[in-house]
Amino acid sequence: MMTAREATVFAANRARFTETMQDNSLLVLFAGAAPHQSADAYYAYVANRNFYYVTGIDKPLAILLVTKRAGKVDEQLFIESSDPFKEKWEGKRQTAEEARALSGVERVRFIEEFETEFEVQHRMYAFDHLYLDLEVRNFAHNTSPAHVFVRRVQESYPFLKIENAYRTIADLRRIKQPEEIAFMREAIAVTDAGIRNMMLQAKPGMKEYELEAHFDFTLRSNGIKHHAFPSIVAGGGRATVLHYEANDQVVEDGSLLQIDLGAQYQHYNADISRVFPINGTFTERQKQIYNIVLRAELAVIEAVKPGLPFLELNEIAKRVLADGLKEIGLIEQDEELGKYYYHGVSHYIGLDTHDVGSFRDEVLQPGMVITVEPGLYIAEESIGIRIEDDILVTEDGHENLSASILKTIDEIEAFMAKE
Repeated sequence: MMTAREATVFAANRARFTETMQDNSLLVLFAGAAPHQSADAYYAYVANRNFYYVTGIDKPLAILLVTKRAGKVDEQLFIESSDPFKEKWEGKRQTAEEARALSGVERVRFIEEFETEFEVQHRMYAFDHLYLDLEVRNFAHNTSPAHVFVRRVQESYPFLKIENAYRTIADLRRIKQPEEIAFMREAIAVTDAGIRNMMLQAKPGMKEYELEAHFDFTLRSNGIKHHAFPSIVAGGGRATVLHYEANDQVVEDGSLLQIDLGAQYQHYNADISRVFPINGTFTERQKQIYNIVLRAELAVIEAVKPGLPFLELNEIAKRVLADGLKEIGLIEQDEELGKYYYHGVSHYIGLDTHDVGSFRDEVLQPGMVITVEPGLYIAEESIGIRIEDDILVTEDGHENLSASILKTIDEIEAFMAKE
């Protein structure tokens, strides 16, 4: 259960967005609904992350309406009304009092009233601008409630200028508030516990899904229902497939296990990668490759500070990885690194595991939380190693939020040797 203090972050996020709105404008954001799966089944509902970011509401069909006139902001939240019959099957709807406490929006009404209120607002004040979350990934990505709504608006109010709120909210989401960072710390702490449980239970001959089950059990035992993303639990050569998710093969004696997983707390995510030997002991070759990746990860983390160009992080990783592979004779030229390292070293993390916000021409800023995750994938030796931590950019440098998670060879071997 979220505390009243924690919930204030959503009102603060909303205020930061409304400051960017032009005068004489409206904002409409939709929570969305679960898509239909088949017959009478629906996929699990996932709240629109931008809607959640400014409201704290994770219930379906809710709508936020904000107006700004003469510098004054007025907010209304529309939620599902009570339905005694449906509640016998699905449980109680969120009450107006609960929605008010989470969102900080004082005026809470029912969604049946939204369209009339929108029409009344525009008829009374003749707004000039309408802000909507019009996220677009491709030409087919145009069926969200906001995209459906904007087509109706353009037919009935062709003089209303449409403004895309998506980019502004995405930019705001890059800088985490203290409450958001606290949510991520909790997600990381539970992830740490799950990884330790996997290490303690590991033994040769186990199926990948058996190990995954020990992680899942830890999460559920700590009240965590959701993962940040489908867990990657890859033994041996399967670890050279970046997004391997089958998790259904035997992990043979002498193999490394690559895990990439994370818990989700209050919808904020952890994203951690670790590698450990299924029998508890690294071979000399495994140690050699592992330590190259670890050196690269530590070098990138050490470089994290405000003002550093985001893309420079990957250049640091590439230099260290290439030098390491040249030292052991696996490559001769830096240009050959692409055979064994073929992804970027970092992304934002927050409400989405690959969190939103531009990074190509950006520099690191205090409050950003990023991953650092170099890797080497040597398919001919069935060795895949990626080491990943979640790093907070601070005013004078950085903090490794996941520093407590076992990482060095000595730490891992000592821990796995426990009875």
